[in-house]
Amino acid sequence: MTCKEMTMAFESKEQAKAYWKENLSTMAYLLTIWFMVSFGAGILFVDVLNNFQIGGFKLGFWFSQQGSIYTFVVLIFVYVVRMNALDRKFNVQED
Repeated sequence: MTCKEMTMAFESKEQAKAYWKENLSTMAYLLTIWFMVSFGAGILFVDVLNNFQIGGFKLGFWFSQQGSIYTFVVLIFVYVVRMNALDRKFNVQED
């Protein structure tokens, strides 16, 4: 879909700008969470988290090896749900 076709799906340019502003806000929020889990828990706070264990592994190690991946997969599903709601809000859903 071209940019012109995407703009035509909206009622006005203002509506298109509002849609993309909310879309980018959602992405920034979710990427911040992923960054905090992967970089923060896996690197910055690893020493503190290693005082705890999950499944026999130190928590900091677990986050750097598995936790950030699981978080990313969950965030993908959250993004899908939020984008479907945003599409319905702006009446541009694909039915």
